[in-house]
Amino acid sequence: MKNEMTDLKSMDPVASTSHGYVLVVDDEEQNRALLRDPLEARGYEVAEAENGMEALQKIAARPPDVILLDLMMPKMDGFEVCRHLRKDARTAHLPILMITALSERGDRLLGIHAGANDFLNKPIDIHDVILRVGNAVYAKRLRDQLLAEQLRSEQLLLNILPKPIAERMKNGETNIADNHPDVTVLLANLVGFTTLSAHIVPEQVVQLLNEIYSAFDLLTEKHGLEKIKTIGDAYMVAGGLSSSGPDHAEACAELALDLQEEIERLNQEYNTSIRLRIGMSTGPVIAGVIGRRRFAYDIWGETVNLACRLEAAGEVGKIQIAESTHERLKNKYRFAPEHQLEVKGHENLAAYWLDKRA
Repeated sequence: MKNEMTDLKSMDPVASTSHGYVLVVDDEEQNRALLRDPLEARGYEVAEAENGMEALQKIAARPPDVILLDLMMPKMDGFEVCRHLRKDARTAHLPILMITALSERGDRLLGIHAGANDFLNKPIDIHDVILRVGNAVYAKRLRDQLLAEQLRSEQLLLNILPKPIAERMKNGETNIADNHPDVTVLLANLVGFTTLSAHIVPEQVVQLLNEIYSAFDLLTEKHGLEKIKTIGDAYMVAGGLSSSGPDHAEACAELALDLQEEIERLNQEYNTSIRLRIGMSTGPVIAGVIGRRRFAYDIWGETVNLACRLEAAGEVGKIQIAESTHERLKNKYRFAPEHQLEVKGHENLAAYWLDKRA
C-alpha cells in the first residue's frame, strides 16, 4: 500500500498540494475505512458519518471541502441528503461526489438532478478517488478565493460609494447622475491643522488626520448621513441623498455639534489645539459618479457652494447655517440673531449661528 500511495502522489500534483477536509458518508464501516485510509495517507483530514442525518449535523457544524456520499443508505439516501444540501445557501456550493454501484443512466440523471457534482463507482478505484477528490478540493478553493476577492472588491466599493450607488454600478450602470431636490450639505474645516502639520513629521500628519476623520466617519454613520469626501483638512457630509425623510437638516445639526465635541476630545488626547469652522446649507443638489479608473461620488450645485462659502466666511469654533437650513431647525435649536453676509454670488445673505439644542 505504501508504494501504491507514493505512485499516486507522483501521478497527481494537484491532489498532493491540495490537502483538505473530507467527509465520508456511508452506512458500512468497511467502506468508510476503504476511503478514509488512503485519503489520510495523502494528508487529507477525514471525518465520517454513518447516515444522512449525522452527515447533515457534521456539515452544519463544519462544512467540508468535499463530501463523498454513498447513494444507498437506510432512512435517508444519498439523493435526499444531496437535495437538502443544495437547498441551503450555506452548503449549496459544497462539492459532492456520489458513490454508487448503480450504472443505469436514469439513476445518474437522478443524482445530477439532486445536485451531485460527480460520481465514483463501486467497487472503489483508489486512483480514481484520489484524483477526483483532489480536483474537487482544488475547485472549491478556487471558488473560495474568488468569493473572498469579490467580497473585498464589494467592500472597497462600499468604502468609496454609498450602498445604493454601489449596487447600481454592480448592476452595470456607467453614467450615474441624479437630481436631489432637498439635501442638507455640511462642510467642516480643521482650523489650525495646516500650521500643525508644518511642525510634525509626515507620518504623524497622516496618523492624526486619519484618527480625526475616522472618528468623524463613525459619527456620520451614527446620524445616518453620507460622507461625500475629504478635501485636505475639510470634511464634507450630506443628508437626504439616500432617503427623502424631512429630518436630514436636524441630523446634520446634531452631527455638527457632535463634531465639535469630538474635536475637543481629540485635542485633549493628542495635546493639540485644532478647532472647527462649519457651514451648512439646505436645498437641491446634483449627485453622481465621476472618473473611470479612480471614480468618486460627488455633489454639485448652489447648495454645495453656499455651504462652502458659509464655512469659509464663518468663525472658528462656530456653526454658520443658511436661512434654508434655519427654517428647518428654528423650533428645535437656539440661534444667535440673524446676521448679513457679503459672499460671492450673494448680496446681503441671511445667515445664522447655530448655538445649541433647545
